[in-house]
Order: sequence, then C-alpha cells, then structure tokens
Amino acid sequence: MIHPTAIVHEGAQLDPTVEVGPYVVIGPHVKIGANTKIGPHTVIEGRTEIGENNNIFHFASIGAIPQHLQYNNEPTRLKIGSGNIFREFVTIHLGTVQDNGITIIGNGNTFMAYCHVAHDSIVADSVIMSNGATLAGHVKVDSHAILGGLVGVHQFVRIGAYAMIGALSGVSLDIPPYALAAGFRTKLNGLNLVGLKRHGFPPERIKRLRKVYRILFQSGLLLDNAIEKVRTEIEVDSYVEELLVFLQSSKRGVCR
Repeated sequence: MIHPTAIVHEGAQLDPTVEVGPYVVIGPHVKIGANTKIGPHTVIEGRTEIGENNNIFHFASIGAIPQHLQYNNEPTRLKIGSGNIFREFVTIHLGTVQDNGITIIGNGNTFMAYCHVAHDSIVADSVIMSNGATLAGHVKVDSHAILGGLVGVHQFVRIGAYAMIGALSGVSLDIPPYALAAGFRTKLNGLNLVGLKRHGFPPERIKRLRKVYRILFQSGLLLDNAIEKVRTEIEVDSYVEELLVFLQSSKRGVCR
C-alpha cells in the first residue's frame, strides 16, 4: 500500500506488500523487499537495497550521499538485510570509492532514534544502537554488540561480538569481543557478563573467558606475550579463538 501523498520514482522496485506512509520520497535506484514498512516523511534514495520485514519509522533518511568531502557522485551503494528496526530520524549513508563503495547493514538490528551510520561502515546482525549512537566512516560492528546512548565511534574502529559500550563513551580504539567498556576515552571494565548470560553462554565458557580476559588485559604483559600465554595455558575453543584473532588482526589498536 502506497499513500497517495508519497512520491515513488517509477524506477524504484518495491514488493507489492511494502507499506509506504504519507509524504515519503523514494528514489529511482531503490529496491525494497516484502513486508517492509516505511513511516511518514522518510526519504530513501541512492542505490539502496532493503530486504524484507524492515520497519522504518518517520523522518528517517536512508541512502543519502556520504558526508565525505571527496565524494563526487560515484554510484556507491547501501545494502540493508531483513528484520531491522530504524526509529525516528535515523540516518544511514552510502559508501565511498575510497573504501569498498558500500555500506552494509545485516539482519535483526535495532537503531534507536537519531542514530547515524556513516559511509562504508558494516553492522552485522542483532546489534542494538541506543539513542544518538553514531558510527563514523569505515566502522565495523560485529554481531550482538550493544552501543549505549550518545556513544561516538571513531573512523576505522571495530566493535567485537557481544561487546557492550556504556552511554556517553568516546570510542577511538577497537573494543574486543565479549568486553564491557565505557568512558569519555573508553576503557575496558571487564567482561559483558550480563550479556553473555542472556545469550545463553554456559558457565564453563564464561569461566574460561574470564581467565582469558585476566591474562590479556590484567596481567601487565605485552599483548603479544599475553596472547602466547593464553594459547599455552588455556583450552582455546572457537570463542577464545575469535577473541585472539580479533586482537591479532587489529589495525587501529585495542582498547585495554
């Protein structure tokens, strides 16, 4: 159902089940999947592909050109998966040719009011961004991470899976998986124990991760030495391995 006041370009491809509210504007290169709902006054533009069962609330801006001074109208893209919630005034921008030319949003994410995802960022699955949380360009957020209200994430930072960042934090270094972090210049505050329990991590896995955390971040060892100590002394399952690989592959540096 398309409201009669909406402006939908004839080149846009909308599944017949898409609901388009009053005064919505949809551009010529937009594709939208089944059962997606678009609230009043939303603008969807650019080469934007949106999957199924998304709920986009009023005044959202999806697929606008990036806030990048070198952007020169290149045909960059935005790809959004299925089952996401975009609340009021959320803004998601296209990618740039300075990176891979695409911004990617996965499945089952929640973006609360006034959140912003800048160019070339990648948000995986089941991520929650609270009101006003902002990702600068080239940021990667792994699955099940939670960003508190008004969190600001610097360019090229990576947020690990199941990490939680407290409100009003400024994130300039990579946040490891499973960690709890907060602060004007973010510091680690232990494991995200509540989040791990809520996601069904068994006690023995959490106990192992706590041992690993103490070696990596509380032993006073250099990071490479701490990683070697973990591999020598701890049974490395897939979850520990994910953490170690994350640390070893960090390009920006890891918050400790």
